[in-house]
Amino acid sequence: MKRSTTLAAAAAGVLLLLAAACSSDIPTGGAGPPAAPAPASPSAAGEFFDQAEHDRQLGLRDATPEGDPAQPWLQALEPTFVDTAQYAAPGPYDVCFSNASVDNPWRQVGWTTMQAEVDLHPDEIASFTALDAGASDDKQISDIQQLVGGDCDALIVSPNTTATLTPAVEAACRQLPVIVFDRGVDTDCPVTFIHPTGGYAFGATAAEFLSEQVGAGGKVLALRVLPGVDVLENRWAAAERIFADAGVDVVGVEFTENDTATAKGVVSDYLQREGEINGIWMDDGTAAVAALEAFEDAGQPLPAISGEDQQQFLESGRPRTSPRSRRPTRPTSGARRSSPPSRSSRASRCRANGSCRSRR
Repeated sequence: MKRSTTLAAAAAGVLLLLAAACSSDIPTGGAGPPAAPAPASPSAAGEFFDQAEHDRQLGLRDATPEGDPAQPWLQALEPTFVDTAQYAAPGPYDVCFSNASVDNPWRQVGWTTMQAEVDLHPDEIASFTALDAGASDDKQISDIQQLVGGDCDALIVSPNTTATLTPAVEAACRQLPVIVFDRGVDTDCPVTFIHPTGGYAFGATAAEFLSEQVGAGGKVLALRVLPGVDVLENRWAAAERIFADAGVDVVGVEFTENDTATAKGVVSDYLQREGEINGIWMDDGTAAVAALEAFEDAGQPLPAISGEDQQQFLESGRPRTSPRSRRPTRPTSGARRSSPPSRSSRASRCRANGSCRSRR
């Protein structure tokens, strides 16, 4: 995720071709502060928990990235290369991109970065067509169908949700090479899957930190974006187990759809009901500032919190006034306080046991 993953995705369609030379997972209803806290979400066990993959991702937090340190966006963790000769074609290429949305800061930065990367390849990319689904599964399914029916030589997809977009991606794979990045889909048909170390590592790193900060019996509120997205479900699945083992009291698990007003309202409601909250765990840091504002408005001390290294959070001064904060990163694997990310995704030719996967 973040800049490095998006940059790799922008080049992936070109590298792939050069190397060998109406339903939704999202809950219905508009965003807005709830009148009262909703019941906690059910356990993430089962569909979105794989013990072996969980253990592998946590192990990658200490792995040494392969590749040029001067180009961390092209580094990978334990990659295995595969042959993509069948996709060789003469250029320049018409590259297409189906984007889930630009509804949060890191997606906006990612989209800007992708366009900048396209500009660096004028002799290789003849055209770059991008459609924005506006966080709608139905719109993205239609977008993919439209792009596949056009003149695309390769299709990049950043899925809005996992299960619902799978059939559309599978249909696209039968027509042209598909590169999936960021969130995944339930199919191995894409020739490349570019992703960070994984949701388990992100969720575990944040939960380990909060468990240390609040201690057994400490109250933690979990703020989640939306259900049914593999990487987000993985983050919570890992965190949930760590909190249980540490004896942390998870007082609520709430979905905010990344709406800052909703997040602030939820935190305010829980502060009134619980009296105090010792920690905030987040599967996405977009609403971190809004969550902390709820504590300030209530006259409460700032809690331990797992945000992200987003500009709004870093510039707010709250990481300094509330030093008990951690931002899982690289781009979503380890944890840092100030140094730049050093682990990233590889472009189009690495696969399953690294930080991206190329298929076939």
